Amino acid sequence: MSEQSTPRGALTVRVIAMPADTNANGDIFGGWVMSRMDQAGGIAGVERARGRVVTVSVDAMTFLKPMRVGDVLEVFTDVESVGRTSMKIHIESWAMRFRTHHRDKVTDATFTFVAIDDDGKPRPIPKD
Repeated sequence: MSEQSTPRGALTVRVIAMPADTNANGDIFGGWVMSRMDQAGGIAGVERARGRVVTVSVDAMTFLKPMRVGDVLEVFTDVESVGRTSMKIHIESWAMRFRTHHRDKVTDATFTFVAIDDDGKPRPIPKD
């Protein structure tokens, strides 16, 4: 399998990795990356569903390369499928490396979101 050279989807979140986000080895916590992915998916989900969404699952996340302090995390989203109340959003994280501006894919996964109403109950997603 060849290495992907360009991100898939729309740039949704962009944030710099800071020293407070590191583990004992000096790498950025995987959970920090996953949290930014969830935020980006939520943004894309709200736009598509035209209202509140909640995360219900994450499919097969594999961390490919570490993030380091000073790298800029870029998170890309692509709505893969939309059902009656749920949607699958493919989410990729890329590191724009500090100083070099070289871009490396860090991880990807498919998140499932459900559209909810004001009472937290599933609601239909508009056909668009």
